[in-house]
Amino acid sequence: MQTQNVFIISDSSGATAQTVAQTALSQFPDIKGEIRRFPFIQTDSILRGILKIALNQHAMIFHTLVNTDLSKMVQSFCKENGLSDFDCVQSPMNMLSQLTGQQPAHVPGLIHDLNQNYFERISAIEFAVENDDGKNPKGLQEADIVLLGVSRTSKTPLSLYLANQNQKVANLPIGPELHLPDEIHDIDKDKMFGLLNTPEKLSKIRKQRMISYGMNPDTPYSDPKHIKTELEYAKKLYRKIGCLTINVANKSIEETATIILESLNLNTTEFED
Repeated sequence: MQTQNVFIISDSSGATAQTVAQTALSQFPDIKGEIRRFPFIQTDSILRGILKIALNQHAMIFHTLVNTDLSKMVQSFCKENGLSDFDCVQSPMNMLSQLTGQQPAHVPGLIHDLNQNYFERISAIEFAVENDDGKNPKGLQEADIVLLGVSRTSKTPLSLYLANQNQKVANLPIGPELHLPDEIHDIDKDKMFGLLNTPEKLSKIRKQRMISYGMNPDTPYSDPKHIKTELEYAKKLYRKIGCLTINVANKSIEETATIILESLNLNTTEFED
C-alpha cells in the first residue's frame, strides 16, 4: 500500500483542514495517509521549521492560515521546492471579499469565539450526556429530539453529534423486556425518531462489544433470532407512535443526523432502505 505524508498547518485548531484532507484520502483506499497536525501556528519562524520537515518527508500540505503573509509563505515554499499544497481558507475568503466588497478580518480563531452559539452548544452536549440511555425520563419532554432504539443502534454517538448542532437530544433504549417511561406518551411524535438496523449487523456489533468486555460473545443478546424479535417490537412501537423510522444499517452518523435535522420540517413518517 502506498503511503502519503500529509501535514495540516493552521493558525487555529486545524480541524477544518484535517477534515478536507481526510475526505480526499478516503477516496483512495490504496493510499495510507500519514497525517500530522500543526495547530496554532502564528509565527514565521515556527512555520519555517515545519515546512523544512515537510520537505524532508515529501509531505502534501493542507493549510488554514488566515494570516496572508503566512499563507503566502507556505505557497512560495511549496512552489520553490516542488511540494503540493491546498489552501482551505484564503481562496474562500477572497471569493467572499470579491462578492461582497468586504475585507476579511484576518484574525485567527474567530470561528471559535466564545459567543452565545458556543455556550448553547456546550449546554446541548451537557444535556445529551445527562439524558443518555434513558437516565432522566423527565428530560424527554425538554428535548428538541428524542431518539428511540434497541441496544447498539448508535443512539449515544448520534445524540452527541446532534448536540454539536445545538440540538438538545435525549435517547431511550427500547425492547420487549424494557419498561417505557410514562413521559413518552406526552412527547410530540414529530421530534421522536426510531432507529433500526439489520439483525446481522446488530449481531456482529454486539458480539464485538461482548468480546471487548472479555465476555462470551454467543449469548441471546447477540443471537440474530433474538435481535429480530427486538426489531419487530421496535417497528410496532414506531408505527404506534407515528414517528419517523430510520434504518441506520448503511448510514454514517452524519447521514442519519442530516435526515433527522431535515425531517424536522417535513411530514414524512418513514425512511427505510
